[in-house]
Amino acid sequence: MVIRVGMIGLSEGNGHPFSFSAIINGFDEIGMAESGWPGIHTYLKRRHPSEFGYPGVSVTHAWTQDADQTKALCDACRITNPVDDPAEFPGAVDAVIIARDDHERHWEMAQPFLEAGLPVFVDKPLSLDVDELRRFLPYATQGLLMSCSGMRYARELDELRAGEVELGETCLVRGVTVKGWDKYAIHMLDGIFGALELEPVSVTAHEADHESVAVATRSGAVVQIDALGEVIPVFQIDVFGTQGRFSCEVRDNFVMFRRTLWHFIQMVETGKPQVPEKEMLRPLTTLLAGDIAMREKRRVEISEVRL
Repeated sequence: MVIRVGMIGLSEGNGHPFSFSAIINGFDEIGMAESGWPGIHTYLKRRHPSEFGYPGVSVTHAWTQDADQTKALCDACRITNPVDDPAEFPGAVDAVIIARDDHERHWEMAQPFLEAGLPVFVDKPLSLDVDELRRFLPYATQGLLMSCSGMRYARELDELRAGEVELGETCLVRGVTVKGWDKYAIHMLDGIFGALELEPVSVTAHEADHESVAVATRSGAVVQIDALGEVIPVFQIDVFGTQGRFSCEVRDNFVMFRRTLWHFIQMVETGKPQVPEKEMLRPLTTLLAGDIAMREKRRVEISEVRL
């Protein structure tokens, strides 16, 4: 039995529909070259054919808000059914991936599929609206919804995640990302909180020309996140402890996306959540608290974000 996946895209600057679809289906060389995503095409060409695909899984349907973009996606990623309306998905597919990071629209796009009982993956960040997050939560606990940054599964963090780095007591963690807090800080938060046992308690915004916050944690360690805006690509994580330190630049998008999709497929097949509720909410509540801290220029307790 084939698990039929419906792919939804696009949002500005986000090529995840092409990346995710290609990792599942493989890709057409000419179609991907003409897709308008040369960076994605470059890193896909570097992978061995054995790294593409999952047994019994195929992206069979695709929709974007632009018919030409839908055709480009289908041509690049061997998707056989471009559709005119995502309302066609229920009954035609077994799961849906919403590969768009315009979080303002995530609930309205996901709601019909979740209510129809279709498992849904929603691109990061899930939402910055508390009421919407409350609506999403029951579906996450039922194993119908998954949402996270691929940074949670980055191979560059494997050693840290496995506890193989001699840090002693963690003192300071720094995460540096491109672009803005609302869409890109989730990468740092998911990566850091997925690798280290840290419980955030408050967020304070720094005065800077870019978006910068300090997250105080229960252990006393500080997590500093800087979203540098329009700079050269960077996803850097540094950890400083009493007995050692760890540093990495996360660059392997293919592996983090492939691992993320593997977990989503596991959820589709088993009906079991792949990211425990507490672990899903920790970066999201920190993201929301940081948003408030920057807007209101004050220290914001995580407990103020009540879900």
